[in-house]
Amino acid sequence: MPRDPVTRGRVDVLASGDMTQTQRVVVVGAGLMGSGIAQVSAVAGHDVVLRDVTDEALARGRAGVEQSLNRFVAKDRISRDDADAALARITTTTDLDVVAEADVVVEAVFESLEVKTGVFTEARPAGPARCRAGHEHLGHPDHPDRRCHRTARVGGRHALLLAGADDAGSASLVRGYKTSDETLATARAFAESVGKTVVVVNRDVAGFVTTRLISALVVEAVKLLESGVATAEDIDTACRLGFGHPMGPLQTADLTGVDILRNASRNIYTETQDEKFAPPETLNRMVTAGDIGRKSGRGFYPYD
Repeated sequence: MPRDPVTRGRVDVLASGDMTQTQRVVVVGAGLMGSGIAQVSAVAGHDVVLRDVTDEALARGRAGVEQSLNRFVAKDRISRDDADAALARITTTTDLDVVAEADVVVEAVFESLEVKTGVFTEARPAGPARCRAGHEHLGHPDHPDRRCHRTARVGGRHALLLAGADDAGSASLVRGYKTSDETLATARAFAESVGKTVVVVNRDVAGFVTTRLISALVVEAVKLLESGVATAEDIDTACRLGFGHPMGPLQTADLTGVDILRNASRNIYTETQDEKFAPPETLNRMVTAGDIGRKSGRGFYPYD
């Protein structure tokens, strides 16, 4: 199976069943992360329903999957037939009741606890009793608003790929205080079924592991840039050649979204009061100005 496209942020996973068999996967949120999760799930052989609130968002998400698969075909990473078959496994809907028929539900909506809690609240009555609930980094697995049926079945999953689209991704499985071993095993099985390497995070802390590390690196890189120590290009080159990173921290920020990384850093700083996570002025000004990376056409680099 080809390695997956870049997926970012946290995703909530509600899962059950034997993940070695074809599953019905519902991805709530058709943005870049959600469409990426839909793609890797479909390529792995799962049937996927991509859900968002508007037909326009769904059209963009599906088009993004098609473009990504076409790039894999052009690079001989996947056959044309396999790409077409994967795309055919993805259907779209604006109806959240579709979770009632799901084996796996992946929540990948906007990075806001209020928005995510709203999705959980709306989906909970329709969700099958066999589902296991996950969480996102703005909340906690044990938070009352994030619970699904039984708190012992609440766990987390997050898929975060910091490198380029040609590199394999990892899935961090985050244990809440009452997360059961069964829930963890089910989430691991799903992550591995879509080609992820699993990392278990035993305690729920802001940023978990990967976001905490990349946030510290991006914040320091921005400080070096704004103080004139080095250019963005040279900072990224130093990290690529010096540390073997496929992408430098500022390139990663542009790809992930400058706003997303700023918010992640700010959330970690709020919880830890550790100054190394405090977003620098340049990062805040870029977000205010709308220069938030590739999706806006300009971040630390310009994009066509």
